[in-house]
Amino acid sequence: MILVGLLLFFFGVVYFFGQMLLPFFAGLVIAYLLDGMVKMMTKYGIPRLLAVILVFFGFMLIMFFSFFWLVPMLIKQVTQLVQQLPSMISEAQMHLLQLPERYPHLVSQEQIQEVISALRTEVAQLGQQILSISVASVVGLITILVYLIIVPLLVFFFLKDKEMLLAWFTRFLPRERSLAVQVWEDVNRQISNYIRGKTWEIIIVWITTFVVFSFFGLQYSVLLSLAVGLSVLIPYIGAAVVTVPIALVAYFQWGFGSEFVWILVAYAIIQAIDGNVLAPLLLGEVVNIHPVGIVAAIFVFGGLWGFWGVFFAIPLATLVQAVIRAWPRAEDVQKQQAIDPPQDPGQV
Repeated sequence: MILVGLLLFFFGVVYFFGQMLLPFFAGLVIAYLLDGMVKMMTKYGIPRLLAVILVFFGFMLIMFFSFFWLVPMLIKQVTQLVQQLPSMISEAQMHLLQLPERYPHLVSQEQIQEVISALRTEVAQLGQQILSISVASVVGLITILVYLIIVPLLVFFFLKDKEMLLAWFTRFLPRERSLAVQVWEDVNRQISNYIRGKTWEIIIVWITTFVVFSFFGLQYSVLLSLAVGLSVLIPYIGAAVVTVPIALVAYFQWGFGSEFVWILVAYAIIQAIDGNVLAPLLLGEVVNIHPVGIVAAIFVFGGLWGFWGVFFAIPLATLVQAVIRAWPRAEDVQKQQAIDPPQDPGQV
């Protein structure tokens, strides 16, 4: 009952106060990622406080690099892509209108007109969304600036006062919590391994894809390679979804030429290496979950908590699996009673 109460409490807090606690969760995730480096440095005799300062300084350098080099480049490529969209859409409409002439038995003119009207509606809605984003850009900029200050502070104190915060938190928990502690130790190990392994997987896939796309001269290589790196957050589905923009950009740049084929072949090789070599190597200690369970977890937790639900879909599925594995069963109780039979009150 204590375990069920704790789970319901934490799920309720995340579900109802998730948006307000977003900087807290972001700082917690980053602290999980950096804590492994701090532990590695302390093993070599470096004091924890000095290790925390060094790791935090490296984290701030990465943040500085991302904010002043990477983000402007991404904004530039997104702007160029939006400016090129009208010509892409016009060329796509021209190709669609030629389909009834080439394949009259498969596609009719009315079907093509319906597809074109649907495309125009989607583009109009996309333009309205971009306009609404630009109108609310001042508020969004202020929010980003606040996050850029709060999140690094949270990361530093999570790393520096980790033991003190854990001791303070456990004071509010019930004393009889052996089952909850058993589940937490299992899940804590899995979440730590997952966050660190998945972060390294994103970075490696992103850099590798960027180098390959730049070698072939593909447009928007920074933006597309970032999309490929982030796609590993959604197993099976992410790789299939990101294939569409890569193929479209390659087609509008080269047509159905040899460069188009080589780009898709290189992308397929990257996905194959990631799925069969990189992911098992980095996430080998994470509990193996059936693909059906992974997809179900992505839909359920992503529907509840959006991006963070997708990011933590596998650890949350691991939590469910750990609870089911640790939950007392009838046969376990019978075995325990056989080992430790209850005393007869008449013999006491």
